[in-house]
Amino acid sequence: MNIHVTYGDVLELKAIKESLATENLVLMELGNEAVLIQENEGSAGFAEADSYTVLDSSGEIITGNYAVFNNIPVTSDGREIFESRFMNRARKIEDTEGFGAIRVLRPLESDTYVILTLWQDEEAFKAWQASENYATAHKKRGTDEGIDKKPNIFSRPSFVTTYKKVD
Repeated sequence: MNIHVTYGDVLELKAIKESLATENLVLMELGNEAVLIQENEGSAGFAEADSYTVLDSSGEIITGNYAVFNNIPVTSDGREIFESRFMNRARKIEDTEGFGAIRVLRPLESDTYVILTLWQDEEAFKAWQASENYATAHKKRGTDEGIDKKPNIFSRPSFVTTYKKVD
């Protein structure tokens, strides 16, 4: 399974979405910037796309109204360790009220992995961050066992972007 992501103007991306009506597409926005997410077995249905292989998934991407992209640049030496960590994740997020979907994404043409989560709304995501399940899932962070303390894993700091579904 693959995920393809393109960025642009809301009206421009709405037109692309309408032209690909049979595809599994989600359109989200943040202010004046929009993102179109396509999930399929093949290539992107649009000219410019960041494409990823889905390493792990749960839920349906079309169910969420709030998307969180945790963008994590990983060195070539760190890929195996990083992927192993996420393939063996605690899977606590799926038990959270308001959870819609998760995709652990390996980049095809860059060094930046994406952990994409979709939520009922922003409040559900914030409740997850404040939950005991979140604490359990991230309990090794900042410790000697945490992936964040391993040398040569990350090429630069990670960053988060969020979007809300366009009606």
